[in-house]
Amino acid sequence: MTSPLTTPCSITALSASDLSKAIHSKAYSCVEVMQAYLKRIAKVNPTYNAIISLRGESELLTEAKLHDEMLAAGNSKGWLHGIPQAIKDLSPAAGIYTVYGSPLMTKNVPLEDGLMVQRMKAAGAIIIGKTNVPEFGLGSHSFNTVFGATKNAFDMTKTAGGSSGGSAVALAQHLLPVADGSDFMGSLRNPAGWNNIYGMRPSQGRVPMWPATEVWVSSLGTEGPMGRTVEDVARLMETQSGFDARCPISISESFDLEHALKPMTGAEVKNVKVLWLGDLGGYLPMEDGISNICELALQGISSKGCKVEAWESQSQLGFQPERIWKAWLVWRQALVGARLAPFVAMKNGREQIKVEALYEYDASLSLTGEAFMNASVVRSSFYQAMVKLLESFDAIALPTAQVWPFDVNMRYPTEIVTTKGTVQMDTYHRWMEATIYATFAGLPCISVPAGFGANGLPMGIQLMGKPQGDADLLRLAVLFPVIPA
Repeated sequence: MTSPLTTPCSITALSASDLSKAIHSKAYSCVEVMQAYLKRIAKVNPTYNAIISLRGESELLTEAKLHDEMLAAGNSKGWLHGIPQAIKDLSPAAGIYTVYGSPLMTKNVPLEDGLMVQRMKAAGAIIIGKTNVPEFGLGSHSFNTVFGATKNAFDMTKTAGGSSGGSAVALAQHLLPVADGSDFMGSLRNPAGWNNIYGMRPSQGRVPMWPATEVWVSSLGTEGPMGRTVEDVARLMETQSGFDARCPISISESFDLEHALKPMTGAEVKNVKVLWLGDLGGYLPMEDGISNICELALQGISSKGCKVEAWESQSQLGFQPERIWKAWLVWRQALVGARLAPFVAMKNGREQIKVEALYEYDASLSLTGEAFMNASVVRSSFYQAMVKLLESFDAIALPTAQVWPFDVNMRYPTEIVTTKGTVQMDTYHRWMEATIYATFAGLPCISVPAGFGANGLPMGIQLMGKPQGDADLLRLAVLFPVIPA
């Protein structure tokens, strides 16, 4: 059952950047903006279940009024001044339930904001609630036993993806103007691609995460921006990013917003080279039509002068995909297992944790230090191979997902039906393998809308950029054709 987007009002139709301009020019008051978004949430959210733990209307309107009074006195906090925001339910927001989609955490109300939320508030955002996630953020399907499932913005019978599924649908359905997400195994990119929006996984260390019980290897996962336009993604990236001494691998160099928003000249465009990996020569099983949609999107930038080259051979890559997958599993199980350990130890904890999470935890128990270090060696070799490859290309492209959005009542795909046959999945997340390369190499990666398939469902294309080349990647993303909803 398809679900075309309901028409937003004049306020909620605006991009975050344009909304910011309208607020600061007094075209709309912060109260009017808050009222418009709360009205739309009341109308649309019950169908899609994107926003959860919504704060009370009177309380939010009081905050909006205070923001109007600040502007009247000539004071603005920043570009997000008075703009409603709902925080992904994996990040702490003071005074708002932060549940992680777990029945073990239904009474958890943080006393302090996480670093990213602090920065968004400092830029003027008004936090209205949270966005839905899968339990503990595991799996690209935002369902849990506490809040239920978030439905795809373009087909209510399909998944929204995850773990930033609530954020993606809130954007696509104009329940938020811009949104935060986070990404470990495609958690920003899959839902962005499946809901026709942009999702940016920053370079490792670009957006530091705090609080954190472990600040070294756990930074494989990262928070990041999502939006309906590249400009909005870039502006939120600037707000979220910046060095923090508590996060030792955080990048000290400031994010260059001016450069990120600077259009490429004709000469620059003609010098852009993109490597299209497709399905890695048949290694990555994909449902029919996904590669075709992405190739059409690449034709859009080719028509503007960019050079797009298709993957030719294993030797060109400089790494063996199966070897990367096995090393990735070790890292994922080590990090996820350690994160889940306190919850498993809670009274009746194991009985209240989903089986996919227990799979990660149980696998982590048999890992050795030697196995982890061997996997780290593989990861280091893979990073060098990617750096070498990016000496010849400005970006490396892959589909954001290997399947179309699947039935919302499924837990995860157990097989992928390709044009050559059916491939069984050996883990609950093997169908997301295409997303691990940017994560494992710590590279910036943006999901760009690629188009809609014959099934009426959206798909995205992910672009991996050079190390810490976030701004250049955003400039490239602008060149892709805008896909109307």
